[in-house]
Amino acid sequence: MMPQSNLEIDIYEQPEALRRLLTDERANIEKIAAAIHERDPKFITLAARGSSDNAGRYAKYLFGAANGLIVALATPSLYTHYDQPPRMDGTLAIAISQSGQSPDIVSVIKEGRRQGGPTVGITNDTRSPLAQEAEHVIDMCALRERSIGATKTYTTSLMSIAMLSTALIQNKAQADERWRMLEQVPELVTQVLANAEATIKAAERYRYMRVCVVVSRGYNYATVFENALKLKELTYTLADPYSYPDFQHGPIAVIEDGFPVIAHVPQGPIMHEMIAFLRDVRERGAELIVISAEPEALAMAQTPLPVPADMPEWLSPIVNIIQGQLFTLGLVRAKRFDPDKPRGLMKVTMTQ
Repeated sequence: MMPQSNLEIDIYEQPEALRRLLTDERANIEKIAAAIHERDPKFITLAARGSSDNAGRYAKYLFGAANGLIVALATPSLYTHYDQPPRMDGTLAIAISQSGQSPDIVSVIKEGRRQGGPTVGITNDTRSPLAQEAEHVIDMCALRERSIGATKTYTTSLMSIAMLSTALIQNKAQADERWRMLEQVPELVTQVLANAEATIKAAERYRYMRVCVVVSRGYNYATVFENALKLKELTYTLADPYSYPDFQHGPIAVIEDGFPVIAHVPQGPIMHEMIAFLRDVRERGAELIVISAEPEALAMAQTPLPVPADMPEWLSPIVNIIQGQLFTLGLVRAKRFDPDKPRGLMKVTMTQ
């Protein structure tokens, strides 16, 4: 089936973009990792907005688990409006921005470099202000993204982070194994896209949906924020993202018969707790949309959206969000909105 919109074109180009990134940027990323090791940072300060900020949530988990580094999301207004930047000694500053244009994000990198720390810009425009200010630059290799809603620049941001994390691992055997896992990701994404029409059709059931929650935990905490953002941007659905423990601490009171809950349930340490959570909200009347490879979780859903099994949880956000994108695309169609002209939005947002 031929793509009907720029959004679809971008979604379907993701396997190719991920392969290109793995091929074209690995040597550069390994060189960057070696330079970072020479500086021996103890912390990471990460600056981003929008979908890039969601990628930053993934970085918090991945750099923490794989590299033992604490990651703090920057507060850009301290660098711009208040002109009171914090001390950044011993800190690696990373900025993620598909356009590389936003002044507040660039300001964090500029200050980090002024204070003498290593700086990395992850961007889809290697001629952008961010690329000019950063000491090291990772090209997302997504090429031109046509749609206003970020899709392939989001997944290539995640892949860039995963590649940098892997390159920073000093145990060669462990790093080699993770590189092999990374090489499998484009094919896993292709497998999800092969069944795209089933997900797009499944979304028609929710054409009248105005509110929902999106839940997960761990590495996929990033996924729920990105999934919710796409629903807000493109379908105007008030989608609230939650870590499921946070949702249980009060917001669970909103659940009533038919209330939609989108759940990303990865195979890994959180899976059994998540299944117990799904059982609880289903008993309260929730309408479950479950994105998972786990049969037990999928069996609990009114709308099961499967992903490939046996992928490591740390890579599942790159694959799971594809189902979130396809579900959003289906809902855009069902609601008869134009996916390429979301109201009030532009491709590049300039914030101070």
